[in-house]
Amino acid sequence: MGSAVALGAGGSAAAQAIDRLDVVVVTATRQSQSARELPQSVAVVSGEALRRAEGAEDVVMHLPGVQAAISNGSQTTFQIRGVGAVDHQALTPSGAAVSVDGVFLATNVQASLLAYDLDRVEVLKGPQGTVQGRNASSGSINFITARPTAEPGAYASVSYGRFNRLDVQAAANRQFLDGVRGRIAGRYLKQDAALENIGGPDSAGGERDEYGLRGALEFDLAPATTLLLRAHFEADNGVNPAPLNSALSLGKHRISVGADGVQDTNNDFHGASAELTTVLGGWAITSLTAAEAFQQRYGFDFDGTPAATANLSYDRDYLQVSQELYGRRDWAGGSLLLGASLSEDDFTQDYLIWCGDLNPLTLVGSCTYPAAPGRVGPAPASSAPAVSLLTRIEQERRMGAVYGLVDFALGPRATVSIGARQTIERIEASGFGQHIYSDGVRAFNNRSGLGPAVGGNAIDEDAFTGMAALRYRLGDESVVYASFGQGYKSGGFNGEVANNVTHYQDEGLFIAEKVDAYEIGYKGALAASLAVEAAAFYQDYAHPQARIFVLFPLPGGGSITSNSLANLDAATVQGIELSAAWSPLQGLDVQGGVVAMDTEIRQGADASGAANAATFDGNPLPFASDVSATLGIRREWAAGGDRRASVEVNAKYQSAYYLDPEGRADRRQGSITLVDARAALDLGGGTEVAIWGRNLTNEDYALSGYGFIGYDTFRSQPATWGVSLRVSR
Repeated sequence: MGSAVALGAGGSAAAQAIDRLDVVVVTATRQSQSARELPQSVAVVSGEALRRAEGAEDVVMHLPGVQAAISNGSQTTFQIRGVGAVDHQALTPSGAAVSVDGVFLATNVQASLLAYDLDRVEVLKGPQGTVQGRNASSGSINFITARPTAEPGAYASVSYGRFNRLDVQAAANRQFLDGVRGRIAGRYLKQDAALENIGGPDSAGGERDEYGLRGALEFDLAPATTLLLRAHFEADNGVNPAPLNSALSLGKHRISVGADGVQDTNNDFHGASAELTTVLGGWAITSLTAAEAFQQRYGFDFDGTPAATANLSYDRDYLQVSQELYGRRDWAGGSLLLGASLSEDDFTQDYLIWCGDLNPLTLVGSCTYPAAPGRVGPAPASSAPAVSLLTRIEQERRMGAVYGLVDFALGPRATVSIGARQTIERIEASGFGQHIYSDGVRAFNNRSGLGPAVGGNAIDEDAFTGMAALRYRLGDESVVYASFGQGYKSGGFNGEVANNVTHYQDEGLFIAEKVDAYEIGYKGALAASLAVEAAAFYQDYAHPQARIFVLFPLPGGGSITSNSLANLDAATVQGIELSAAWSPLQGLDVQGGVVAMDTEIRQGADASGAANAATFDGNPLPFASDVSATLGIRREWAAGGDRRASVEVNAKYQSAYYLDPEGRADRRQGSITLVDARAALDLGGGTEVAIWGRNLTNEDYALSGYGFIGYDTFRSQPATWGVSLRVSR
């Protein structure tokens, strides 16, 4: 659903569709505003829809025009209205700015967060470069956790389902002292492998063993001053799912890999923030200081076949610190928002590829990874064969920005908004690429004799982004608007295998992409119980970042496919969006939305390291379905005494889409229809029992893909169902 309609909130009042337009408040714009008043498409997901979410990617089930590519089985990148690079390297963030409680998460690894104790998710469609800043070329997704309140309360839930899926969630809230409130929440999720591995151990189908803990303390320091402290820790100790190779025809939800590539996952995520709000001289001031970090150790069978050909592992360490300060001042007929933002992050990664069983000390595999000998160069360091590849990259990014946004009334009905942001960013990286011989000797890669794969480089970016919008109120319940917005996504370094010295030169980098977007829309009420929103949009997409696949000849004949992130010349996106919330009678809510759009790559010159323009020109953007639609129906009724029963069904349709920009038929995912359902009985006194099902159509579809020996795709989970019990006080 688009615009200001809230999704998944439930309820039974006949007029609730209209009420939502007034009560849904969006904070992703750095100011609390009714979503109806924003001159852009906004969606808010809340309620039961979030309780059932396992990760950030589950939110897209309720959002037409929004897709999620899950690379490497665990890294999420979002595409909003067709915009957003799909990449499996952690150096590449999503084109949609992903935040938790206003703290920007700068990598796609963090975007795969374990979801629990969420209050709502705010989705702004279209570039958000003015307030959100970098890496918001497609829009923004802000996850808002439940904050402490003075009202004491607690809940606990347990769910059990297919594949021995055990899900336990709990939270407690209380006031400790006058003006001091606290909240603690946690989740534990465990599940056996959902994909069937017919070529080796069951665990290769992806085992889940995750938990998270979050705490918050809020202090009233003065009548108009509040300090909110938050901290969290999450861990993932399962087994990453292996991909499916395109050469295998196995049936639904099946893969086939051997035991040599199956590895335990050891991922930790943690962070803390301090949010201070106060009022000074008529300005509402907010300071948000945060630190986020992760340590990630995981891997999988790279070739996706039972043969011992290639396995990979990632060893990553990441730390980001950020500070944002902004203030808002209101006056009769207008408001002004001014802000400044600083951030710094450090990233280190070792990327290892080997064949067969690995010696953890020498990093030598028991067989030869086919692409290792091709990286040796003209002067081998050993007479033994090269069998493994190790690539290290260390990257540091510093960013500073100032921004402003002013709203002023042109009369009783019209309001103009104008905003701008200036961002300065410096990205420094260094690293090396090595091949490892079977005798343990290591040497720098030197493919084609162009120079050893060791070095460094820096990228300096200076980006100005702006917005302008006109909003006109037709009546108490209806608004029309027209807007222009800009967004950009940073350039950067490839974390892939470094073949030679050119990997660190300018030709091995990718530059920033930029989007100029135009939108007109309507938000309002067509009847006492019917809210409708409509928008038409056009986006001019400059230098789209895209994963490019290049054939890599092998010394003994044949070839594999090598991957790197590069820039295409341009692309365009145009479409329309319609959404509605309807409450025709007491206890019945119907919500739906549809997006129809057309995307087209415009390639007049070769992409970096790729084939000629004919490969890309005229193709659609990847993960950009021409049509996507959602429908949600919820019925609630009295079941005797203080008991209430409810049934809810949510569905999403996506037309066919391509997994990469080459537009090849063998890299095309056909249309899919997903259906989730839930039936619940509220027994009164805060106790509820329910049965639930996910992907009840049992769709088997590609979550992402990459070229290697053939083409490999990570697959969706099959139909899952179970029962749950929730107690709240």
